[in-house]
Amino acid sequence: MVNRASYVALAVIVSFGTLGVGPLHETVTKAPPLEEVVVTDTRLKPVDTETEDYDPWERFNEKTFAFNYQLDRHVIKPVAKVYNEIVLDGEKQAIHNAYDNIAMPRRFINSLLQGKFKGAGRELLRFAINSTLGVGGLADVARYQFHIEKSDVNSADTFGFYGAGPGPYLVLPFLPPFTVRGAIGYAFDLALDPINYALPLVGSFGKTTEDAVNNRAVNLENYQSVEEATLDLYSAVRNAHLQSANSRLPQGR
Repeated sequence: MVNRASYVALAVIVSFGTLGVGPLHETVTKAPPLEEVVVTDTRLKPVDTETEDYDPWERFNEKTFAFNYQLDRHVIKPVAKVYNEIVLDGEKQAIHNAYDNIAMPRRFINSLLQGKFKGAGRELLRFAINSTLGVGGLADVARYQFHIEKSDVNSADTFGFYGAGPGPYLVLPFLPPFTVRGAIGYAFDLALDPINYALPLVGSFGKTTEDAVNNRAVNLENYQSVEEATLDLYSAVRNAHLQSANSRLPQGR
């Protein structure tokens, strides 16, 4: 039986690896030991035991998951392999940093809504430093030179902060797994991202491509290890994601 840390590790690797489109994230450079991601018990053990119908749309979710998995296998993964060969690791990180810097308003506003004023202040300071010294955000100078970490908040967290439960599990085409709260939060996060207003189509497509291909390229071996070690990939991803969603409780910062 795997512990909560193992579920979270699996959620990070697989739920984003199914298609790779999700909230901005830090790139992962080292695969966890194989024994940490082997799933021997795919039964869900949610933190909130009052919610028994965690996957009421299982038939729809399974079909959509299968579609996303085939898309990843036949499109995203091959593209990521080519991308990995022609784009240097430093360039991948710079692309990620630039989009992450532009997404500052999302973290700033959600920090304010959750009463995390220190976190909101950090976001403003990080944006000022990275936009200037970091050459438009290509380098995360605030983190590596000034040790100022970004706030780990999003709109789904804000809804949870005000009492909204995670809701049932949901898998949508071209997107990572969600809970209902996570899906609504994802839509709000898109609305808070300035690039969707400055460049409605090109910017959104570019960020989606960066999330999918850049992250997939960095984690090719990680995803392969998980796929080979897991017999029931749908159940493993679902259970890991729900465990992570239930354990992601608002914390004062």
